[in-house]
Amino acid sequence: MKRTSLCLLAALLAAPAFAAAPMAKTQAPGYYRMMLGDFEVTPLSDGTVDLPVDKLLTQKADKTTAALAKAHLKVPLETSDNAFLINTGSKLILIDTGAGVFFGPTLGKIQANLKAAGYTPEQVDEIYLTHMHSDHLGGLSAQSKAAFPNAVVRASKREADHWLSQANMDKAPEDGKGTFKNALAALDPYVKAGKFKTFEGDVEVSPGIRAQGGHGHTPGHTTFVVESRGQKMVVIGDLIHVGAVQFEDPAVTIGFDGDQKAAAAARKKLFDAAAKDGLLIGGAHLQFPGMGYLQKEGKGYRYIPVNYSRMP
Repeated sequence: MKRTSLCLLAALLAAPAFAAAPMAKTQAPGYYRMMLGDFEVTPLSDGTVDLPVDKLLTQKADKTTAALAKAHLKVPLETSDNAFLINTGSKLILIDTGAGVFFGPTLGKIQANLKAAGYTPEQVDEIYLTHMHSDHLGGLSAQSKAAFPNAVVRASKREADHWLSQANMDKAPEDGKGTFKNALAALDPYVKAGKFKTFEGDVEVSPGIRAQGGHGHTPGHTTFVVESRGQKMVVIGDLIHVGAVQFEDPAVTIGFDGDQKAAAAARKKLFDAAAKDGLLIGGAHLQFPGMGYLQKEGKGYRYIPVNYSRMP
């Protein structure tokens, strides 16, 4: 009996290890879902991009590195690029579209994640742009065709007047012309089809969704307040890039901000309101899904990510 047991043990030890399967090395589809009143909100990941934030932020590099280390992060910082899909029940609205092909292979995932979330590009009725930097409008087109063939694209007139101006592009430094060229290329199919519309000032762009100015990062940078049954979310675009630094010290700005002083003021104004009123915020560059709440803490804020929840 003892010998039989020993033989069995030897056979088990010699058996192949079933755990030796190849590693998948792929991430799950990048979408999250939650309800905001009667609206369904689906953050979509366009992927991530590594940013040398120690060189981009307006504080000493060693201070940035230390702040990131406290959050178990490092430089270059793997930074999310998020868009937000709002199903109001009567319209399907996408806020920002990711980078498309403009930022390389680690971005450009919006189409795949939109489909993984159960929607098709043809179902999108309207697209609202927080601003016209390439990582927010690049997903609008593919191979010179509209990636969302039935959608009307809307953006601030102030933003459009700046980035779609040939005169402004001609005046821009050589390393700044790319943003103008990308904006013109991405929007071209919609402009030609008569499907690009602008708005001015703080205005309701769709029932339950209001555009409001948040200028500074770009001339016409816009945030969108989404409200249903008294529940509010603000899609904040690029009011913040590095949460591990800028929540604690909101005076720190980034090299991408066109007007540093105005960008910091816009962030403080909206963050003060969000903390006071308990508003949900959705950030393009907060770690996916990029949604959470703010509490005032000293001279800055504490960010509280949304709790993972099943759908009702």
